[in-house]
Amino acid sequence: MSSHFHLDHIIDMEKWQKLQDSLSLVTKMAIITTDYKGVPVTAHSHCQSFCQAVRKDEALSPYCQKCDARGGLEAVRLNKPYIYLCHFNIVDIAIPIIINNQYMGAIMAGQVKLRDNPMELEQIVNRPTNADSHHKFRSLEQDYSSLPLLSYDEVSTISEMLYHLCNYIVEEAVLKNSTIEMYRQTLLNDTPLADSLAGHSYRSIVTIKNELEHTLIDSQIAKLSLQQKKSSNVMLQPAFDYMYTHKNENVKLTDMAALCHVSASYFSRMFTKETGENFSVFVPRLKMEWAKHILETTDLPISQISNELGFSEPSYFIKTFKKFERITPSRYRQVYKR
Repeated sequence: MSSHFHLDHIIDMEKWQKLQDSLSLVTKMAIITTDYKGVPVTAHSHCQSFCQAVRKDEALSPYCQKCDARGGLEAVRLNKPYIYLCHFNIVDIAIPIIINNQYMGAIMAGQVKLRDNPMELEQIVNRPTNADSHHKFRSLEQDYSSLPLLSYDEVSTISEMLYHLCNYIVEEAVLKNSTIEMYRQTLLNDTPLADSLAGHSYRSIVTIKNELEHTLIDSQIAKLSLQQKKSSNVMLQPAFDYMYTHKNENVKLTDMAALCHVSASYFSRMFTKETGENFSVFVPRLKMEWAKHILETTDLPISQISNELGFSEPSYFIKTFKKFERITPSRYRQVYKR
């Protein structure tokens, strides 16, 4: 499988972990996400104390691993959530993540007991009984008794909810990555965007518009970065490099002075000597040059341009633009758009 279909390459795992933790609290189930090889890509959310102890036991943990592996394979075979019993008769669920017929990974949920048993669930792994395992179970009997109790209907409903939710999120992430890659290739190959969109659905086109505004601005600024200022004063170059590569920050004179390892007053004098302008004038003027280029070459909304150039409010961006250009951004676009 290409890296394009690796879960940890297409999903922000930090955000996914937070969602998984929340789902675990709401459903009362322990949850973990694995890739298509069965390797965990998240931490275990609210693993029950009984299962924690069993999974740490050298003699018992292999049976847990066999349950995970066989449950995942059965879910892939069925192409739907698979509810089963582990070797301790605890209810677990394997939920496959399958996009475009590609098995991408699984959500492993469960560590609950049924309060009813309207149908027979398969115990996917049989563990031979012996005195040692019986003794270990007795020592954990209180933890076993404290496992959450759910009805079979609740377990089934949760499994369907997790299946549809997780597959939807991953499918959207795949679509986003695909459209971003398509757009980048269009820029790289200098291909007309209309040609690249041929054969794509309306949904894909809308996704491109909604998801790639940041990429589009970056590409336009990158072109201007080729004209990045080279200072005759080597001491000032780190400040210029930083300003040109952090367009979305509201850079401060004191920070730039520290970056150049000089005092603020000395930096200010040298900067004015180099540019002919005070720092407080040069920085917004530079941002307005970037803004003009974006206005001339894209249809991106004023609010988006304002945000990407580090302005807290679009109104302040418009005011600054008008101060330097004697015209509003919207009017500038009408007059100068290529």
